[in-house]
Amino acid sequence: MRSFAFLSILALYLTQETFAFKAHDFKTCEQSGFCRRGRALAARSKEAKSSWVSPYSVDPASVNVSADQAVFTAGVKSSLYPDINFGLEVRIQEDGVARVRMDEIGGLRKRYDEAASWALIEEPKLSRDIKWTTGKQDIRAVYGDKKDIQVIVAYNPLRISLVRNGKEQVVLNDNGLLHMEHFRTKQEPPAIAEGTEETPSDDSQVVMQVENPRAWFEGDKEDALWEETFGSWTDSKPKGPESLSLDINFPNHNVVYGIPQHATNLALPSTTGEGAKYSDPYRLYNSDVFEYLADSPVSLYGSIPLMHAHSADSTVAIFNAVGSDTWIDVSHASDKSTETHWVSESGIMDVFILPGPTPADVFKQYARLTGSTVMPAHWSLGYHQCRWNYVSTDDVRGVQKRFDEEDMPVDVFWLDIEYADDHKYFMWNEKTFPDPVEMTNDVAANGRKMVVIVDPHLKRANDYPAFQAASELGILVKPKSGEGEYEGWCWPGSSSWTDFFNPAAWDWWKSMFKTQSPDGKWSWTKSTTDIHIWNDMNEPSVFNGPEISMPRDNVHYGGWEHRDVHNINGMLFSNLTSQAVAERTDPPQRPFVLTRAFYAGSQRFGAMWTGDNLGTWEHMAVGIKMVLANNLGGFSFSGSDVGGFFGNPEPEMLVRWYQVGAMAPFFRAHAHIDTKRREPYLLEPKYKDIVKGILRLRYTQLPIWYTAFRETSVTGLPVLRPQFVMFPKDKTGFTIDDQYYIGSSGLLVKPVTVKGATSSDVYYDYFNHHAYRGAAKGKTITVPAELHQLPLFVRGGSILATRERPRRASSLMKKDPFTLRVALSKSGDARGELYLDDGVTYDHLKGDFVWRSFEASKAGKKGVRLTNKDLGSAKPDQAVDGAALSTYNPQNNFANSIESVRVEKIVVVGLSAKPSTVKVEGGSDLIWEWTAGVAASEKKEGAASILSITVKDLKVAITKDWAILIQ
Repeated sequence: MRSFAFLSILALYLTQETFAFKAHDFKTCEQSGFCRRGRALAARSKEAKSSWVSPYSVDPASVNVSADQAVFTAGVKSSLYPDINFGLEVRIQEDGVARVRMDEIGGLRKRYDEAASWALIEEPKLSRDIKWTTGKQDIRAVYGDKKDIQVIVAYNPLRISLVRNGKEQVVLNDNGLLHMEHFRTKQEPPAIAEGTEETPSDDSQVVMQVENPRAWFEGDKEDALWEETFGSWTDSKPKGPESLSLDINFPNHNVVYGIPQHATNLALPSTTGEGAKYSDPYRLYNSDVFEYLADSPVSLYGSIPLMHAHSADSTVAIFNAVGSDTWIDVSHASDKSTETHWVSESGIMDVFILPGPTPADVFKQYARLTGSTVMPAHWSLGYHQCRWNYVSTDDVRGVQKRFDEEDMPVDVFWLDIEYADDHKYFMWNEKTFPDPVEMTNDVAANGRKMVVIVDPHLKRANDYPAFQAASELGILVKPKSGEGEYEGWCWPGSSSWTDFFNPAAWDWWKSMFKTQSPDGKWSWTKSTTDIHIWNDMNEPSVFNGPEISMPRDNVHYGGWEHRDVHNINGMLFSNLTSQAVAERTDPPQRPFVLTRAFYAGSQRFGAMWTGDNLGTWEHMAVGIKMVLANNLGGFSFSGSDVGGFFGNPEPEMLVRWYQVGAMAPFFRAHAHIDTKRREPYLLEPKYKDIVKGILRLRYTQLPIWYTAFRETSVTGLPVLRPQFVMFPKDKTGFTIDDQYYIGSSGLLVKPVTVKGATSSDVYYDYFNHHAYRGAAKGKTITVPAELHQLPLFVRGGSILATRERPRRASSLMKKDPFTLRVALSKSGDARGELYLDDGVTYDHLKGDFVWRSFEASKAGKKGVRLTNKDLGSAKPDQAVDGAALSTYNPQNNFANSIESVRVEKIVVVGLSAKPSTVKVEGGSDLIWEWTAGVAASEKKEGAASILSITVKDLKVAITKDWAILIQ
């Protein structure tokens, strides 16, 4: 969403926006003082090799273990600065996660230590099953069900490791790069005596490095400690240097994933050492990077400081709870290990070590920390139609009319910034949107919703109630002086930003979304509860600011500088917006909020998208990797703009992109204001028919997507799962990032992202789909992939529940019957699940839901018995959103409301022989059809046929227990 509608102040930004990514708008590591210092530290350590020793050590006399044995604390000293004190704390949590914190004690100032409090859902519970053992050289904790895990804190030098079965999994300060720059008083440079040289000779520099350990460790000159310039901006750095360097190594894991968001491979390539792919580290600094490169370590819109490390033996992860600008070097030191170096501008050391040992364990451990993706509104999993901008209420109505005329399903229409009067959010442009409530009601009458953009910048105008109220409440971000209101430039021109770190802003922001004015205060009365929200520009994006963002020395609530909280800022905006949308009604209803900027924990508040991508094949392909990375980062509800935000994709590309989008959790088409209109109904008939089929496929599979979201809300396992998550011991699959599985459904997707492709190579492991069982050469199969064909497979042993009736919106499918598709494994069995609730309210947390298990097993020599059983009673503590539903009743209100919903068809593939009878157990015979087709991969070999049966006109309810016998 972009606008060219004003003022010369935006000319530079818009020129950049229109043509290409401008690297000079964003810092490289070499242009960032603290990153430059951190990398120089690493370079000196490599040069010194074995003589390099970390100056940080534990004072053994200060070691203290809490009475319950869960917490170890100690004092830490740096030999460089004997008068500076640091405090170390190691906590072992109930689930085995080790939390390592280190902070400066008694310093001149306080370091920012609140990042974790914004990310965590609660203070983690401590273990009651560990014991610390103190030795002369270290202190150790042993724990785990098998007592196979150790946390070892070595005293001198300080080194912290997590060990499982005698093998090191994670090591902090292994390379001695730990450096917490302490607060200090700025010293004026000493006067230079007359006749002396200002710069020492090369020989004297060598002597200095030998004789001065500080120079040996930190360098022989101050580098951007107190002030820093970038372009025309100067960062005043009033607190002086406070960066944190820390090396985190994975000695027995040669692949690392995560730290979204970057446009790169899922398995992160090296940034240092021999064979490095990139020259700069990966950066976590929420940035408005328009037309970003399709292969780069450059920071993008969101930052999740979570990294997974994987090997065939185990999976571990670390969550580094820091909210400031962070650079991360990755080095695959050998074919068995990975070394990483994290350098953050400010904050304390607060690292959570997740011990795994499986991918599922890591996801569960991380979800316990930051929460899981909550159950979305059901309609939000449908298709979203957006562009910058639908220009009027008549335009919106016209787009809806065309979708219905073409019989194309869609659930949501979106409005970008041009709906707002002079970009004053909550206020409609009355010339083009004279009847917004009536427009929204017209959309809602067809079972659909609206999403409208609300950005964080507030136009500084006397006729804008939102700005006036925020100013009067004193809740706007302040400039570096700490007085008054920060003024920057964004879409409305002169703007200010609400400081959501200020609790006084919270209730006010929530009141703004009320559709009726509370207590006579101004609110969005020209709105309805069918309007949901899009939060954009919340990095924050500031057109005339450094790196197109807010100055780092701006001041937030509590006196913290913007540098301390930059990456957290956008999450608070979407958090409060999500609460505001939910609380418009009493009782609350599930909100939909899309955010561009995010941080660890943002998955609790809505969906994200990968920002302003380009309409190129490369961006289509990397978008898949980015969405997978966000799923690994705990943020499953994610997607990329179908068609690309910039450009005019050719029909072939647009069709392929719809295939990609339909197989992503968040499915939205979006386009720049300068692009040609590309709604799917505008395509030529041959392309339009393909896209219509893709849209219908998405709606057919909505029960699969919704069930997958139930699982991620409980377990933390992502909705989209790359190969290594499904088959963690298969080394060949560790780097595969162009195909993935959807939840536990058994669906494998390999989107086509190459122009002109007519076939696709699909990799699999233990993949038992009968059509390809006999054709594998190695573990790769080549399948047809003409333009109308999406490589989509069902893994043997899976049962899928779908709804096959074409509808114009998902809300109209609530009473539709189900089709069960059963793909038997080699052993003749299969399993699947279906989760349903009303999709709108929070009644599912009270037990109002349907959760069924479908199982197929052998019955006799050649028969199959298919059952439908209730899972809510069997697993009440795993229902949804972590709610413990010990009082769950299968005959709950929601179940009763859909008791008439039946299974209308069952398709079973992989039978060993033609059956003689098909009937409901204890009931009458059923109508069925028999098919004996030849497997696609086996035609040339004349091998076995695919034996399948289709059972129709069943009278069995989806909500009841039953069994069907095929014999």
